[in-house]
Amino acid sequence: MPRKMVVIFGASNILWMVFAVSQAFKIDIFPESKIIAQIGDSISLTCSTTGSFPKDPEIHLSGPLEVGKPVTVTCLVPDVYPYERLEIELLKGNRSVKTQDFLEVSEMKSQETKSVEVTFTPIDEDIGKALVCQATLHINEIDSQPQVRKTTKKLQVYISPKDTVISVNPSTSLQEGDSVTMTCTSEGLPAPQIFWSKKLDNGNLQLLSENATLTLIAMRMEDSGIYMCEGVNLVGKDRKEVKLIVQEKMFTVEISPGSQIAAQIGDSVVLTCDVMGCESPSFSWRTQIDSPLNGKVRSEGSKSTLTLSPVRFENEHFYLCTVTCGHKKLEKGTHVELYSFLRDPEIEMSGLLVSGNPVTVSCKVPDVYPFDRLEIELLKGESIMKNKIFWEDVSKKSLETKSLELTFIPTTEDTGKVLVCLAKLPIDEMEFEPKQRQSTQILYVNVAPRDTTILISPSSILEEGRSVNMTCSSDGLPAPKILWSRLLSNGDLQPLSENTTLTLTSTKMEDSGIYVCEGINQVGISRKEVKLIIQVAPKDIRLTAFPSESVKEGDTVIISCTCGNVPQTLIILKKKAGSGYIVLKSTDGAYTIHRAQLEDAGVYECESKNEVGLQLRSITLDVKGRESNKHYFSPELLVLYCASSLIIPAIGMIIYFARKANMKGSYSLVEAQKSKV
Repeated sequence: MPRKMVVIFGASNILWMVFAVSQAFKIDIFPESKIIAQIGDSISLTCSTTGSFPKDPEIHLSGPLEVGKPVTVTCLVPDVYPYERLEIELLKGNRSVKTQDFLEVSEMKSQETKSVEVTFTPIDEDIGKALVCQATLHINEIDSQPQVRKTTKKLQVYISPKDTVISVNPSTSLQEGDSVTMTCTSEGLPAPQIFWSKKLDNGNLQLLSENATLTLIAMRMEDSGIYMCEGVNLVGKDRKEVKLIVQEKMFTVEISPGSQIAAQIGDSVVLTCDVMGCESPSFSWRTQIDSPLNGKVRSEGSKSTLTLSPVRFENEHFYLCTVTCGHKKLEKGTHVELYSFLRDPEIEMSGLLVSGNPVTVSCKVPDVYPFDRLEIELLKGESIMKNKIFWEDVSKKSLETKSLELTFIPTTEDTGKVLVCLAKLPIDEMEFEPKQRQSTQILYVNVAPRDTTILISPSSILEEGRSVNMTCSSDGLPAPKILWSRLLSNGDLQPLSENTTLTLTSTKMEDSGIYVCEGINQVGISRKEVKLIIQVAPKDIRLTAFPSESVKEGDTVIISCTCGNVPQTLIILKKKAGSGYIVLKSTDGAYTIHRAQLEDAGVYECESKNEVGLQLRSITLDVKGRESNKHYFSPELLVLYCASSLIIPAIGMIIYFARKANMKGSYSLVEAQKSKV
């Protein structure tokens, strides 16, 4: 009995197992038919199953896939047995995200559902990829292959609407009757649907359109308000608002030439005020500070003009044109700004340009305004020599002449270079031309006369009657003009010639003197002197005794010899002694005898000579004794004295006429008798 019960219990256990899993998978039992077994024998029953892995895995998402927002993916494998042999792997694209094995062993014999969860944040690159949930059931039977099931789900990644933009054409500020087109764009995936609404006063939204473009025509003032564009898709929405202002329709006023006018002082300016959208406008002009207009107003139809002629300092204002149309007024203004930049700069020199001499250059800009912006540059060639910006107060409105001065020393290398005076009035906020002016001057550097020289042919000393050539040269730029003069005794110059060479023919003694050559140009004078000596034979010799030729013993006597020649000749005083002469020591042709003695009496001779010739003169000095010695005076001595006083002059006359005859080449007794000694 116990043995039989054991067999029955084993069979019932197997049947329970079969019943428990009959709904989940198929069971095959061998042998299939009923068998009879003797108690005590052995029985072999074979049970094989198929379909213990009945369904593919399931992929579940915690919500829509939205870029930038985390989502949880669940890979679920239902009704699996035995689950301790199960392996689940979750892949995104070709990359494994997570793998999990279920190794726990359960004593319960039942089917279970197993799952794997992964949380990730979708990105743009995930679009188009696939999620794969793969389940593998490993069966430990010989030659049995693991059973694999997988499910693939293509990722549908969404992007919430963003970067919503509204463009308005023509403007958000409109007038009654205008039309406006508003276009809305919004980025997202899937592409957002556009909804246009208007925000009402109570805060509610009035749906206007489901198109991207909203066009409103014939607008009224009540159409003013806030319009909202909303981009909507499955995962979100994004809003953008725009405010439209619809104004009552107005007429327009334009003022020309513009809102800012640059006018040159002395010119004429016409301001024009034009009205559009008003049939019968009325005009009025004024300055912003309500000062006098100082101009002429003329209005006709839809146009009014204000003429300022000539423009003066009192015209520098902000002018307003007021237009009245019905009960409405509109003003338009323009700013008249003045300037003066009429003429090119003026270059002035303190004098001629002379090499080596400092000269001051002045660059003047006349009648300029406003001079606080004025800049002056002085250039030589391409090199800036000096510049100046006149940062001065111009609270006083007036035309001013500004200048830049520079002192420099010119050289001959500067000749041909260009001196440039550049004036700039760079007022960027004012439109006028020109904003710079310049003047140029080619430098011509003069050189004062120098290195003046005189060449004399044949010599500066020559005999009377010969000719002489004196040639003068002088360096300078421009080439100096030559002027010959003679220096007079009073210091004045007597002009003689403007030729380079001065020629004197048949010279006379009177031609002797100092001759001056002057090299003259516009920047200076260079002078050179030469002394010309015309020599003649000695003449007009005078030999005198002072106080007399007859003196008393003990008196002082001065014997003096002079010659009329210029220049002076050599003068020698001698006293006859025996058969010869004794040369006396004289000073400037004068010999002084102190306390004359009787032996000082005698014949004294003067010899005057030069390279051309000589001339002689003689006198007899008589020295008389004192009264106390009268008894020693004899008649013979008196006769001798008288004879010598006659003989000596006679001899002198003979010598004089003989020499004169030699000089003339003949001798005339008649002429000799006419001469005086």
